[in-house]
Amino acid sequence: MDWGTGVGGVAAGFLIAVVTAPVGVSGAVFLLPVQLSVFAVPSPAVTPTNLLYNVVAGPGALLRHRRTGALHGPLVRRLVWGTLPGVVIGAVIRVFAIPGPAVFKALVAVFLLPLGVWLIARTLAPARHRRPPGDGPSGRAVTGLALVVGVVGGIYGIGGGSLLGPLLVGRGMPVAQVAPAALAATFATSVVGAVTYALLATAGSGDIAPHWFLGLACGLGGLLGGYLGARLQPRLPEKVLRLLLGALASGVGALYAAESLA
Repeated sequence: MDWGTGVGGVAAGFLIAVVTAPVGVSGAVFLLPVQLSVFAVPSPAVTPTNLLYNVVAGPGALLRHRRTGALHGPLVRRLVWGTLPGVVIGAVIRVFAIPGPAVFKALVAVFLLPLGVWLIARTLAPARHRRPPGDGPSGRAVTGLALVVGVVGGIYGIGGGSLLGPLLVGRGMPVAQVAPAALAATFATSVVGAVTYALLATAGSGDIAPHWFLGLACGLGGLLGGYLGARLQPRLPEKVLRLLLGALASGVGALYAAESLA
């Protein structure tokens, strides 16, 4: 990896994080195709490299949310405790059993594209058709969902915010409540996931360890962009945040659908 790659990684991490952090998405789901297509990171090393990005980038937005008191509450605990065991399971599956990234891209496209379109349509629909704010899923349902998302995050290194955010917001929870909790869960699972991959790399063969230079470069950009994005969040109306989250979900789904078909 040369310094040009490092500068490109910092720029990519910053631009992605400043757009995604306000809605609780670390940006790793967008960074994944960049790593595969632009920086040619091999599989499965792309997964721990993405997790390394989350570890370095996460504190930027979390520091801002901590100052506003947004990291307190049961939702944060439920998401973190649900995703932590899932990411370990996902990492083991990724190294020993999972197929290539094409299957993942197809599944993400099928899941996120209709979810994002639905969230946009629901936000723009008349108020009588919307679920009352705060009328979200039960605590057990949230923990179970977090466990499943943790497994997916461990397999593909996307953290889980891109999946948790649209689902929870679509179920009626406000973005201001979901975003800090999703980012906290993403950070916690990324730390555990990165350590798990590092341990698996000592016992396995092939490209299992992260590409440290690129992951740290992208993470540095994400650290700065995440703080800026979290600072912008309170200044954006709830409707704008919901539309942004729906657009991001739809965009990722459409991107992965195109790559899967290609």
